[in-house]
Amino acid sequence: MLTTFMTAVAVLALLFVMMGVKIVHQGYRYTIEHFGRFVRVAEPGFNYVPPFFYRVGRKINMMEQVVDIPGQEIITKDNAMVAVDGVVFFQVMDAAKAAYEVSDLYLALMALSTTNLRTVMGSMDLDETLSKRDEINARLLAVVDHATEPWGIKITRVEIKDIRPPRDIVDSMARQMKAEREKRAAILEAEGLRASEILRAEGEKQSRILEAEGQREAAFRQAEARERAAEAEAKATQLVSEAIAGGNAQAINYFVAQKYIEAVAEFARSPNAKTILFPVEATQLIGSLGGIGEIAREVMSGDPPQRAAPQPKAKAVASRGAPPASVPGAPRIEG
Repeated sequence: MLTTFMTAVAVLALLFVMMGVKIVHQGYRYTIEHFGRFVRVAEPGFNYVPPFFYRVGRKINMMEQVVDIPGQEIITKDNAMVAVDGVVFFQVMDAAKAAYEVSDLYLALMALSTTNLRTVMGSMDLDETLSKRDEINARLLAVVDHATEPWGIKITRVEIKDIRPPRDIVDSMARQMKAEREKRAAILEAEGLRASEILRAEGEKQSRILEAEGQREAAFRQAEARERAAEAEAKATQLVSEAIAGGNAQAINYFVAQKYIEAVAEFARSPNAKTILFPVEATQLIGSLGGIGEIAREVMSGDPPQRAAPQPKAKAVASRGAPPASVPGAPRIEG
């Protein structure tokens, strides 16, 4: 009888102990309550909670979690209606506060995120809501994290998943984007044409500069050539003057013959001249040529010049019917 009683007591004691053993998994925390009052938090691993007097109150997930913000329509500052949805990432930092400071953590977090999302995006224009998602996320994160701090949770991220403007606004934005692109294309084309004209003008400028420099160099060379020709003419004139002063009369015949030949050559080159009339007789030209030959012989032989005896002027006998003298080989006018 005693043995049976002792066995029953041992079994009851074993059951009592087994009922108080609690195994907490990693990533979770259990709140322990004593007659409904929170006393401590059970850490992951083996925990013993005496039955009947203590019990597990809440099982809190300490891992990072996500709450989906359902799609909703928001009126922006410029009275545009947009549909927005997003997600909120959070992590419980204090299991006791998360269990006892808020009734339904997920529902409260969703409502808080939704209202603040309306507040933030309602204070912005449509263009800002579409182009400043990072700013919206940062503002939402700061506001929601500050509001949930008494609940013992930490808001890690707030992300806007999608912003859907009305169809007519989307079409207007597409037309505006097309117009902007066409405007930029026209601007780029105009800038290209301007750059091309500038380069062409620069090229023409450089060409004119080089042409002017070439003309200046040519003029300088021509002036130098004329200067040298004038010096040669002056030298020749000086030599002829010295020869005349020395008594050589053939030197003046050289100059007369040279100018005479040049004048006759100009008459011969004239396209309108068919018959050329000599202003003097041909015997004078022959005499001039003889003077040139005499000068050449004196230069070649080295003999001193001799004063030439004066010759009587030949009289030109002009007959009324005689034809005028002409340059050999020159064309004549046929009657």
